[in-house]
Amino acid sequence: MADDEFDIADLERRMHGAFTALKAEFSSLRTGRASSSLVEHMHIEAYGAHMPLNQMATISVPEPRMISVQVWDKGNVAAVDRAIRESDLGLNPVVDGTTLRLPIPELNEERRNELVKVAHKYAEQARIAARNVRRDGMEHLKKLEKDAHMSQDEHHAWAEEVQKLTDRTIKEIDEALGSKEAEIKQV
Repeated sequence: MADDEFDIADLERRMHGAFTALKAEFSSLRTGRASSSLVEHMHIEAYGAHMPLNQMATISVPEPRMISVQVWDKGNVAAVDRAIRESDLGLNPVVDGTTLRLPIPELNEERRNELVKVAHKYAEQARIAARNVRRDGMEHLKKLEKDAHMSQDEHHAWAEEVQKLTDRTIKEIDEALGSKEAEIKQV
């Protein structure tokens, strides 16, 4: 943003970024259904470095409660198996040559409640990020008015737009949380 103009599109982009980050965090929450996003960004120690699993294997979901990981290099199968077992996902891979099958176990009530709490925490972080963007926008508006780059009426009109944008983003966050919570609690 230039110092003498107001760019609401930038604020919208930043708020949308908070919502996009929330959706990515939600996709990593295990809900009892198989999803490649559970493991694709898991880091595996291989070739003297840490690499994401999706750069070492083909990940697919052949059944609703099964993830299949086809490791490209047979020498990395043990490292992938170890990383999945040591993760906090509660998955126990079944190794078959260079393929690892990951059965997704049913979630118990206690684990579902923990996941709902984590989802609420993620949503609150996204709300805070959206509010921080609003705060930045409001401060920029005050500075523009103070420096005589904007009238008081323009400031008020833009402030209303920023608030509407914030309300809309928080509503999207709350709707995403509601749908994720329903997905987690679904039996």
